[in-house]
Amino acid sequence: TFFFQKRGGLWDMVIAMLLWGVWLPSCLSQTTSPSQDGKIKFRLAGYPRKHNEGRVEVFYNGEWGTICDDDFTLANAHVLCRHLGFVEALSWSHSAKYGPGTGKIWLDNVMCGGSENSIEKCVSRGWGNSDCTHQEDAGVVCKDERLPGFADSNIIEVNENRMENIRLRPLSGAHAGRMPVTEGVIEVKFKEGWGHICNTGWTTKNSRVVCGMMGFPSQRTVGKKTPALWLPVTMLLLILQSQVRLKGGAKTGEGRVEVLKGSEWGTVCDDHWNLQSASVVCREVGFGTAKEALTGARMGQGMGPIYMNEVQCRGDEKSLWDCPHKSITAEDCKHMEDASVICNIPYMGFEKSIRLTGGRTQLEGRVELLLSTGSGVRDWGLVCGDGWTSREAMVVCRQLGLGHASSGLRETWYWDSSNVTEMVLSGVKCKGNEMTLTDCQHHSVVSCKRAGAQFSAGIICSDTASDLVLNAPLVEQTVYIEDRPLHLLYCAAEENCLAKSAAQANWPYGHRRLLRFSSEIHNIGKADFRPRLGRHSWVWHECHRHYHSMDIFTYYDLLSLNGTKVADGHKASFCLEDTECHEGVLKHYECANFGEQGITVGCWDLYRHDIDCQWIDITDVIPGNYILQVIINPNFEVAESDFTNNAMRCNCKYDGNRVWLHKCHLGDSFSEEAEKEFEHYPGQLNNKIS
Repeated sequence: TFFFQKRGGLWDMVIAMLLWGVWLPSCLSQTTSPSQDGKIKFRLAGYPRKHNEGRVEVFYNGEWGTICDDDFTLANAHVLCRHLGFVEALSWSHSAKYGPGTGKIWLDNVMCGGSENSIEKCVSRGWGNSDCTHQEDAGVVCKDERLPGFADSNIIEVNENRMENIRLRPLSGAHAGRMPVTEGVIEVKFKEGWGHICNTGWTTKNSRVVCGMMGFPSQRTVGKKTPALWLPVTMLLLILQSQVRLKGGAKTGEGRVEVLKGSEWGTVCDDHWNLQSASVVCREVGFGTAKEALTGARMGQGMGPIYMNEVQCRGDEKSLWDCPHKSITAEDCKHMEDASVICNIPYMGFEKSIRLTGGRTQLEGRVELLLSTGSGVRDWGLVCGDGWTSREAMVVCRQLGLGHASSGLRETWYWDSSNVTEMVLSGVKCKGNEMTLTDCQHHSVVSCKRAGAQFSAGIICSDTASDLVLNAPLVEQTVYIEDRPLHLLYCAAEENCLAKSAAQANWPYGHRRLLRFSSEIHNIGKADFRPRLGRHSWVWHECHRHYHSMDIFTYYDLLSLNGTKVADGHKASFCLEDTECHEGVLKHYECANFGEQGITVGCWDLYRHDIDCQWIDITDVIPGNYILQVIINPNFEVAESDFTNNAMRCNCKYDGNRVWLHKCHLGDSFSEEAEKEFEHYPGQLNNKIS
């Protein structure tokens, strides 16, 4: 009996050890299950830190938490940095180097290989299963280089205690229907209702904070018993002689920060970028405080100079230039580090007078407007699709708060799901920066060439958009004149790349005088630039033996000093492809073998000076001073985040034998004064270009 009992105990021990050996690895090697709502977010927090380092915090199951440093490796840091929009990690830290976090410790014993596309694919104990304290919170230092096209925010500063639910109750019924509400009693969200704030200790600084949260740049306190405010509405008006502007944002009050120095606009580097500095920018452009301070060219990369670095504002400065900062050199920062902001703006209710119907998702559909009819009754109506482009779609997407435009559609028969049939707006022409569609130029009396609801306007919106810009210095550097024999220009003539007088030439004898230059077109946006038509609709040109994905991709114009066109050219997009890309960006588009065409974010397409049609035929142009103008995507066929930078202009001197270009610049890169000076330039008297 004793023998069998001992044998049984030994056998039980062996079985227990085997089970422990099987259970423990399986416990530690489980991958994290997907989050319940599918939305896992990441951010860097803690202090002190730069924008590319900090304590890693994870948003899971509706709550922010941290990651324990047990078993943490550089491979884990690589995966997390990619989640945050950086290309890779440089190092990681343990023992809460950036301070202990709060809330849950969501992950522990995380073990990644380094190539995973999500932290959920890595081995760990599972969500919320940890034996750590916040003194073991892990941190990372990411390489200060952003993933091109990364769409999620990288919020440099986190403030969990911000009061978001706040409003003004109008003081009288006469003001109740006005937008925005500019005066009234402050109310805050409390439990299931709204409550007041006691005025004891209330100061103008408190009013400034509240007004900033509601999108107003300044305030005036008028209340005696309960805090009440009057807020000026100047934030929506033009800020005269502003030294700061926002570019590339989809919505009003957001964008890449650009500052004016001398006569040229430039960007701000994101080192030490925070909410205080961002709020100074927001107030300077006429809005309230900053909601987010974004880094890593979140609103697209700028072009031209980078003027400021390590900006450190207190928050009460009148201008960003008043804040302590460093002037930088090209080695200090690159445009992938351009700073951006999202500002608090007043609620205007613009979305109440416009809607989309019939689309598959809330981001698309037929445009319907709520306007007053002849009898004075407000009713829904359609917008005529004649002349509708992506610029008009851009305004509608902004008015609805749906981001950037992806397409502007002139026919919507496939979205016929509404009983609305009357056209109430036609002839719409937008600049692209309007806040509502009715702010755009339009017919005073509706006149639509194509009647019927199927020809009403529609849109498709998107979170991201491309943004094409021309390398202006390269045009200036590569320009020259060529006298090209006619016998080499048959294909160019077939594609209408020569002046009309070429038809009367003595073919194949003689020559044409061509103004030639290279065009390098960069995509600095957040989405790839793709032709509007698919490959099945491209047109084959036998002479040059290639497909045209866009009939007109670029206009080349030579203008007199008063703006009259004296010669022109155009370039069809016979080959939109990634010629070169920034470091770390892969080429996606290649024209060979009927390949897909486009320009990837962070890449550029080079049209060399020596290819056909890369010229302006100036055979009939007399010597003199001119303006060379190049416009990309001139018909707005493909949506972009910013059309103001699609044109480039240069001063041009032609003496009959040689040509000189100077002051080549993008259409919005000069100050208003410098642009006026450019337009009124009297011309060169000699070839000495300063």
